[in-house]
Amino acid sequence: MASYKKILLCYDGSREGRKALRCGADLALDLQAETHLLSVVDMRSTIAQSAGLLTDVACGRFEETAREILQEGVDWLTERGVHAQGHFAFGHPIDEIANLANELNADLVVVGHRCRTGLSRWWMGAGNTPLLDRVSCSILVACSSAAEEKQQQAAA
Repeated sequence: MASYKKILLCYDGSREGRKALRCGADLALDLQAETHLLSVVDMRSTIAQSAGLLTDVACGRFEETAREILQEGVDWLTERGVHAQGHFAFGHPIDEIANLANELNADLVVVGHRCRTGLSRWWMGAGNTPLLDRVSCSILVACSSAAEEKQQQAAA
């Protein structure tokens, strides 16, 4: 197995993000790796969805929520014995993940993925493909299902 000494976990509070957090925490503990946690606010899509009508207060609330999600992730890791440095960024998630992974010289990036079914795979395209081309490290893609999430919540 490759030696992963520096791991970047990407967390957005979603079911898929929680799965990535769990998988990354397990690896970090097993490998005693330096761990970093990234939360990204993608204001471009948020502004586009609001037709450009977001107020400064709304933008500030998005940032506040994202910072709370980042802290939630750091706290969750700490409770499990993983010391992680939190990072927060504004921008397109793929850009920010690639930038931080390269800046940190990470050995592994862990991201969550929403498993799609049927024709949505064809309509949506391969959203993580650009990340594969932009980092020079391994990428672990953690997929999560609704059934797995219910099972995880019942065990907690």
